[in-house]
Amino acid sequence: MVTKSTLRKPELAEKGWQKIQWVADKMDILNEILKEHQAAQPLAGKKVAICLHLEAKTAYMAYVISQLGADVAIAGSNPLSTQDDVAAGLAAHGVMVHSWYDSTPEEYKEHLNKVLNIEPDLIIDDGGDMVETLHKERRDLLENIIGGAEETTTGIHRLEAMEGDGTLAFPMMAVNDAKCKSLFDNRYGTGQSVWDGIMRTTNLVVAGKTAVVAGYGWCGKGVAMRAKGLGARVIVTEIDPVKASEAWMDGFEVMPMREAAQKGDFFITVTGCKDVIDAEDLKVMKDGAIMANAGHFDVEVSKPALNRLAIEVSEARANIRKFEMADGRKLYLLADGRLVNLAAGDGHPAEIMDMTFALQLASLLYLNHNQNLDAQVYNIPDDIDNMVAEYKLKSLDIEIDQLTEEQEAYINSWTD
Repeated sequence: MVTKSTLRKPELAEKGWQKIQWVADKMDILNEILKEHQAAQPLAGKKVAICLHLEAKTAYMAYVISQLGADVAIAGSNPLSTQDDVAAGLAAHGVMVHSWYDSTPEEYKEHLNKVLNIEPDLIIDDGGDMVETLHKERRDLLENIIGGAEETTTGIHRLEAMEGDGTLAFPMMAVNDAKCKSLFDNRYGTGQSVWDGIMRTTNLVVAGKTAVVAGYGWCGKGVAMRAKGLGARVIVTEIDPVKASEAWMDGFEVMPMREAAQKGDFFITVTGCKDVIDAEDLKVMKDGAIMANAGHFDVEVSKPALNRLAIEVSEARANIRKFEMADGRKLYLLADGRLVNLAAGDGHPAEIMDMTFALQLASLLYLNHNQNLDAQVYNIPDDIDNMVAEYKLKSLDIEIDQLTEEQEAYINSWTD
């Protein structure tokens, strides 16, 4: 049964809507798609369930989807990333919201199930929690689902595992793997927002410090690049020899985490794996080391190991937990090991998320137009990727060259 929104601070609606309007003015691609399709109402009669980090940019995408005719319900994809004012503002403008900041595991699951109570036709997921819930607990809803889109590397790994063992019940679009997502959101968005979250939380200088970046995918590349730009000495840890070689050629030191643990002032995990920083690493970290996570789940820095090794745990400052070791060292974990850029910041810049959310919206339109796809993970079609890039260039008033007919014939020929 569908219920009204579940909010903690509905009185903050006006403030939240202000935030949403601010980013709306900066999200030119979404606005262009809305302008192009609003009259036709392509999602009329469809119900869309969303599980994403609920801040202003996400809220605006949900609002745009509703303006294309859909009934929309949204929950946060992380207990610490929902902004209560934004949730209230979105709910006041026609989107059903079930989420609040600092939800318990039980509340988080309850909110997700309330969103699914709309009996969705289409879904947008972040990390795979909604897909998992549908397949494990709400199987009665599976037959109605046309398909969905997944935002993250972690979520796509889970989807590919489900496809591999034949569990996946409906098609999912791998938005994370699109060029207009991975090359911009993952690199430039993560790079900027992670350091924004760290700096606003700690109020410490980065220049002259040693930053250890665990993982050198597109997100890790962005974090390392911005650390270097802020004046840090950067060490990269990796398990992939190709990515490790790339980090070295990009000018960074490369070594195992156990060795890097002795040198770092800041540690940022960006891997999508668990126990990237484990008990043995914690034992050799220097006094004052600061750890932050930029991967989807709060398992990359081993919190069980931290709590086991510490003789005292306390809050040093908002979003900073201090762990005092028996030898007198103090180690610090930001945002409880959750996504530091969202749990301790506002997430990626609006202009970056505009590209990602345009891909999400275009994926829904694509799925709605192609309702007989097999239950598997699909890459974003090149024409959608290119459309988003073209809209981005248009918004920047940038023109590029076009091939002549003669040039097209030349590059498509195998003879001189």
